Amino acid sequence: MSGRGQGSAHDLKPVVSRPAANAATHQGGARGGLGREQVSDIQRARMLAAMAEEVAKRGAGNVTVAHVVGRSGVSRRTFYELFEDREECFLAAFDAAVERAAAVVVPAYGQPRPWRAKTRAGLTALLEFLDAEPDTARLLIVEALGAGPRALERRRGVLMQIVRAVDEGRAEAKRGEPPPLTAEGAVGAVLSIVHTRMVAEGSPPLAELTNALTSTIVLPYLGPAAARRELERPAPERPDKPGASNGNPLKDLQMRLTYRTVRVLVAVGAHPGVSNRRVADAAGVSDQGQISKLLARLDHLGLIENSGFGQAKGESNSWYLTKRGSEIEQVIRGRQTGGAERSAGR
Repeated sequence: MSGRGQGSAHDLKPVVSRPAANAATHQGGARGGLGREQVSDIQRARMLAAMAEEVAKRGAGNVTVAHVVGRSGVSRRTFYELFEDREECFLAAFDAAVERAAAVVVPAYGQPRPWRAKTRAGLTALLEFLDAEPDTARLLIVEALGAGPRALERRRGVLMQIVRAVDEGRAEAKRGEPPPLTAEGAVGAVLSIVHTRMVAEGSPPLAELTNALTSTIVLPYLGPAAARRELERPAPERPDKPGASNGNPLKDLQMRLTYRTVRVLVAVGAHPGVSNRRVADAAGVSDQGQISKLLARLDHLGLIENSGFGQAKGESNSWYLTKRGSEIEQVIRGRQTGGAERSAGR
């Protein structure tokens, strides 16, 4: 999903003020100043950010070069040194937006776990990204549709990569093999729903659709029981909710982390896809009833997720850490390591 963007426009923009960038331009390669290539990268990033902002405000078809240079504070001459025309700038902004989204979605999807869990993780990362970057989201989902045939072709290429990822579900289908077009239908349905929510005034965060959209994707491959499980999962943590992302992930955790709870989280983290019995063995819990209660509690809190179908289907449970569960498990491991090092140093 690589594009032509030369870095993160949103990362650079808050750091480099317009006066600083202009001063760097005059200094050129002088001692203490930025080199010409660095200045060019900064100017490009500012124009890509300006394009995204103007597109979100005016619509892709109404944005002019004057709008972009006016918002970015970069001269028209510099614009044409970097881009052939307005369309090329839009395409570069689209590619940069795809790279930003892929930077969070691909690692989430790429974790070693069953297809259903991978799909949920990738979709969760995408929806959270779209919520956090509304201008970028509108450029990708809404405005690219009206930006001309070249933009549509770029968009189609991105969608086909997503379709191929969803199509991996055919290998895990429980009732025969769905037709090849199933993945395209699922992606199209999800995209249509996201588009509708984005253009509607006062719509709730897209992340609130995670359960329903995952259920929609899973249904044709794994059947109604698996789809229902996705609908009934605890609501995903909001990125702006205390303890959900930045800072201390243990903050506002609504349970006491006992020794056995910690052992269970560490066991699931160390052995992704582990069954109830294997968790019990790794955590040193001999009572199967107790391990079932611990796992159910952690599942309810959104720290672990079960990608198996359970004993009702004659199959073992298959436990994985969620994103927040992984953050907490890493903190626990860090504290254990720190404690061991302090003990050894005495």
